[in-house]
Amino acid sequence: MKEFSLDAEEQELLDAFDAGEFQSVMTPERKQFIETVAKQSFQQNKRVNIKVSESDFTAIQKAALQQGIPHQAFISSILHKYVSGTLYEVR
Repeated sequence: MKEFSLDAEEQELLDAFDAGEFQSVMTPERKQFIETVAKQSFQQNKRVNIKVSESDFTAIQKAALQQGIPHQAFISSILHKYVSGTLYEVR
């Protein structure tokens, strides 16, 4: 197995993980969301190519990362919510 050199922060995270200091925060609602997004990502009925600004794409990537899903699945989820009437603007 290949040896890796960790920086101080990485080593601290690894030590905390090995010590069992991490707790799962998976809720039933989050699990259902992830399952729904995963199912949608396998339903590739049509391919769509769009152009978006670099700043919008960066924001999409960040939001997808926060949700823990690929940006393509995130975009698909947003579009599905919009066309099904379940996407709401939060102010």
